[in-house]
Amino acid sequence: MANIFEERIASVKDFPNKGIVFRDITPILQDGKLFQAATHKLAEYAKSRKADVIVGPEARGFIVGCPVATELGLGFVPARKPHKLPRDVERASYDLEYGSNSLEMHKDAIKPGQRVVICDDLLATAGTLRACKQLIEKLGGVLVGAAFYIELPDLKGHEKLPNLDIYSLVQFHGA
Repeated sequence: MANIFEERIASVKDFPNKGIVFRDITPILQDGKLFQAATHKLAEYAKSRKADVIVGPEARGFIVGCPVATELGLGFVPARKPHKLPRDVERASYDLEYGSNSLEMHKDAIKPGQRVVICDDLLATAGTLRACKQLIEKLGGVLVGAAFYIELPDLKGHEKLPNLDIYSLVQFHGA
């Protein structure tokens, strides 16, 4: 039986075509109560992992992670595409099924030993998740979990970080 989040997530043809069917979370974002419920579920997860800080990869990770951090009274750290952050940054590259890119974080964004949870909208092939993990570790943080609205298990992103605790509101098979 589908949960309320799965019922509201729309399936649309991906643009540009990345080899997956895109799962659009806009209906969740447009419904204040549903968005609040989703945020609360991810916040409960982050609290259970004893997070000190939330990281959100660009750009949907900002939409998902920032409210989680706010609910918990934690700091929020953006992981941005290249050349969007001022000051000194660390960079980690990643590959996806349709090309390569990199993410950056401020060098002082995470303090050594801080427990970090990554929040984002979608776990597919885990490219951005692995890049965030590299950045967190370079800065001395400890990645204790990752939370997503949607996971596409058939793309095996979960398997690419086998020792990482991952929580998803919805799992779509046959993506």
